[in-house]
Amino acid sequence: MRSIRRVLLALAVVAALVALAASPVAAQGAYRLTILHTNDTHAHLEPFTPSGEETQGGVARRLTVINQVRAEEENVLLVDAGDQFQGTLFFNVWQGEEASHFMNALGYQAMAVGNHEFDSGPGTLGSFVRAAAFPVLSANLDVSDEPELAGNIKPSVVLTVGGERIGVIGLTTADLMIISSPGPNVRVNDPVEAAKAAVSELTAQGINKIVCLSHLGYLEDHALAKAVDGIDVIVGGHSHTRLGSGGGVDGPYPTVLRSPNGGTTLLVSAWEWGRVLGRLDVTFDAQGAVQSYAGQPIAITAAVAEDADIAAEVAHFAQRLDVLRSRPVGTAAVNLEGSRSLVRSQETNLGNLVCDAMLWKTAAEGTQVCITNGGGIRAGIPQGDVNTGHVLEVLPFGNQLATFGLKGADVVAALERGVSAVETGAGQFPQVGGLRFSYDPSKAAGSRVTSVEVKNADGAFSPIDANATYKLVSNDFMRKGGDGYTMFAEGAINPYDGGAIMADAVAEYIGLNSPVSPEVEGRITVGAGAAAAPGAVEAPAEAAPAEWAGILVGDRGGAFDTFTLTPDASGEVDLTMYYAPDDGVIGAGVGFNVYGPAGRVATGRYTGTPGQRAASFDVSAGTSYLVQVYNYIPGVAISYNVSR
Repeated sequence: MRSIRRVLLALAVVAALVALAASPVAAQGAYRLTILHTNDTHAHLEPFTPSGEETQGGVARRLTVINQVRAEEENVLLVDAGDQFQGTLFFNVWQGEEASHFMNALGYQAMAVGNHEFDSGPGTLGSFVRAAAFPVLSANLDVSDEPELAGNIKPSVVLTVGGERIGVIGLTTADLMIISSPGPNVRVNDPVEAAKAAVSELTAQGINKIVCLSHLGYLEDHALAKAVDGIDVIVGGHSHTRLGSGGGVDGPYPTVLRSPNGGTTLLVSAWEWGRVLGRLDVTFDAQGAVQSYAGQPIAITAAVAEDADIAAEVAHFAQRLDVLRSRPVGTAAVNLEGSRSLVRSQETNLGNLVCDAMLWKTAAEGTQVCITNGGGIRAGIPQGDVNTGHVLEVLPFGNQLATFGLKGADVVAALERGVSAVETGAGQFPQVGGLRFSYDPSKAAGSRVTSVEVKNADGAFSPIDANATYKLVSNDFMRKGGDGYTMFAEGAINPYDGGAIMADAVAEYIGLNSPVSPEVEGRITVGAGAAAAPGAVEAPAEAAPAEWAGILVGDRGGAFDTFTLTPDASGEVDLTMYYAPDDGVIGAGVGFNVYGPAGRVATGRYTGTPGQRAASFDVSAGTSYLVQVYNYIPGVAISYNVSR
């Protein structure tokens, strides 16, 4: 064990020396560019205070920081990597008008198209683009047949900053057709091939400094950097990745990658919701190659003064929200958990409440089972009074309830789809009602569900019958195949997609049942066995060892090793994973998850030390926890050691 750690320490030292060598002192006459960037702000114009955290965000505070940097630096580029739309009542009411207004006021110079920009269809995006005082970009979207967008979304743009020409490219997730509503006239092309073509076009114009605004996700951005020459900086979005130093981050800022010809590509991202403003200072040599770099995300907290004019404008826009915010719905006796990391990975009390409301609203139609996507739940609700605004922030998409018959085999297939990408936090993860199921995340996607039981009229559960037809309720987005639920579109029997608005049904349910106090009750369990009764825990076959080690060859769909942890005493457990090699690219696709009886309880986080991820979490004595080590890097073998 000590020898392994000495080798890993040596690798970390080598990695540090390589990083220093990649960032020498800038030569005289070189060009320095400061890139300020955001992504996935999701209509968070006002400051907000997450449970247990300090006040964060707000466009008025963001502008204060932007203006400070502009006063200090000569060459500043302000950009966004997509998903300005959807997430708060500002979007519900203003439908993107608020986004274009404040992005114009802050002086954004370019933006990539995110998937949520299409949530209300191409017409809403078209209105936004026409109002924007900056180019909106996507090289891999073909919008030539869409009247609302044709000629208005460009693959790239050349911006002059401090006398130097900077090429800026936009990219949009290849899953757009599955996870949003672009309509039949928009086509999505391969982002890597589109990026190559855009780079080629820019370099033909003599552009030697290229920034890519990518709404692909952190791992996909790694693949992009490895596949495409000529991109100097990738400003990433879509995966809500937190980069920086210290604990709780997913990788370093910047993440330093190598293109096929050995050039340096710097990958940055600014987490989510305007919590931070990314700042990257890059110095280029005369040939446009990255010579040196530095930067960190800047926290937007209450310590930052608000720009008075912008704060007043936000307040003006917010006036139209007051009616919604003040309209009472009911009360919650407990916090209703809707955080992104949980609703996309495990059963939550809010997910249960949403499904219970959907089943209640459609009871007259004989519905038995509810399946709704965790990605459709966008916020939680704090304990206390609940108003219409709270509910609309939880369910902002305006989806309608959809009812339909479905064969038992297709129900199982739907659950398989739901848990197929749980490691990546994909939005298709199912929140359920009227059934309970167990799955094993160590198995290959498509074969993870180990048992499914449907609730009978008497409250008991029976194994699902593959040949029987069950009456389901979901949302109309999923029923039409959204989030990859193709079995809902293809296998639905007598579908009806025009039911009540989801948010209205949930608000009505809360009002009739206040104070609501939903619990996590065992609807979703993790493990290889049959679904356990609520609150029950399977006895472990044997006590977990103190350490685990092995070699894991990666796969794009994920390669996994699993171990059982059964603590003798309750309390906090610290797990640390050491792995090698780690060149920055490899580390992005390697890590571990910990699952308890009710779902995921911890994810190994980047510690700031190359080749190391760690997690701390609370355990109960005698309870079995599944420790899952994963490697998503195709063709690369890692050696690892997990210790506690």
